Amino acid sequence: MKQIIHYLRKQPPARIIALGFALVILLGAVLLMLPVSARPGVQVRWIDALFTSTSAVCVTGLIAVDSADTFTPFGQAVLLGLIQVGGLGVTSIGMGLALAAGRRISLKGRSLVREALNVDSFGGMIRLVRAVFFMTLCFEVGGIVLSFPVFVQDYPPLHALWVSTFHTVAAFNNSGFDILGGLRNLIPYHDNVWLNLVTCGLIIFGGIGFLVMLDVVKCRFRFRKLNLHSKVVITTSAVLLAAGTVLLQLTDGIGWLAAFFHSVSARTAGFSTLPMGDLSDAGLFVLTVLMFIGASPGSTGGGIKTTTFFVLLQEVRCIFSKRRPGAFHRRLPDGSMSKAATIALLGMLVVCTGTFLLCVLEPATPFINLLFEDVSAFGTVGLSTGITPALRDPSKLVLILTMYTGRVGAFTLLSIWVERPEPVARYTEEAITIG
Repeated sequence: MKQIIHYLRKQPPARIIALGFALVILLGAVLLMLPVSARPGVQVRWIDALFTSTSAVCVTGLIAVDSADTFTPFGQAVLLGLIQVGGLGVTSIGMGLALAAGRRISLKGRSLVREALNVDSFGGMIRLVRAVFFMTLCFEVGGIVLSFPVFVQDYPPLHALWVSTFHTVAAFNNSGFDILGGLRNLIPYHDNVWLNLVTCGLIIFGGIGFLVMLDVVKCRFRFRKLNLHSKVVITTSAVLLAAGTVLLQLTDGIGWLAAFFHSVSARTAGFSTLPMGDLSDAGLFVLTVLMFIGASPGSTGGGIKTTTFFVLLQEVRCIFSKRRPGAFHRRLPDGSMSKAATIALLGMLVVCTGTFLLCVLEPATPFINLLFEDVSAFGTVGLSTGITPALRDPSKLVLILTMYTGRVGAFTLLSIWVERPEPVARYTEEAITIG
């Protein structure tokens, strides 16, 4: 044990976070395979347990087996815990437990949380973690209270309370798991405006990031006082939600409520009030783009992030306007474009590789369904056209790796495992033709 602790202390924060997620996934898979986790007469295969645990910890929501029909209340509680840990982050949970026990937080611990929450400085790290836990508690308690009147109409009070709790935690942490049974997700509540709006609210607040929410409260909800990051996140999120809603309504005519709900859900929650397999290829493509972009940095969601998408758009605009990238009377840092382009390119490589492997392994499945499935896994979304339970075991392994990469980040994984030695020589610069 001492050797393990000594080894971990020497590792960079990003590598410890990646290992932490992997260990929690394996632990969750073991717990889900216990006899007490499965309903009588149901046997959970190792690949399905690993897939479900990965989907929960990576707050995705793709399911190989139905959560209500397969798992007992204990198994569902394990899922709930995995979703909460995955949403808040392994390091944030660890620091929160240490603070609750009255222990001092070392510089190593602070650096882990700094890396996990994507914060620039070490200042106020303890206050930040406490604020994150407090906001999470407030939103989840509020979500339970607001959704309970809906579920109590269909279930006994205690069961309705459990469904409300599970649904709220899954929604705020942008994970599309449900315990309604029959692989229905929220389809039975397609016309329930109240539950649709409550769920959308939880998803949106969970997806804009804790730093943005803290900045909004600090500035007393005055947009002009917000920092540049918050302005970019809020503006980009609003534009994407509006564009997704309009495009889904134009392509499939599913109604404005359903179009808005799925535009929100694709930003990486994974809840659905309609069968995704019934949407047109155009509608699936719209959702695919939204899933690939995903949520915002420091949030419970995945994807390449809204800020990455915004920086790329700004660079395109500046190429034609001959101006430096910037917005809201602020200039973007010089290295932001290269980092955004790298993240987007790595995301495309992960999606292309995963989709190619799925096409090889599942030749009878339409390409758009496989692309949709793999982007959903990479963006840690959870939306599916219904093909997940029927996939072969190797295909599920591909999606497991894609979900893990999407949650930890392809850029992070590449940077912590690939050595980057200092260059020993400088070569003569020479131009190449681009475009």
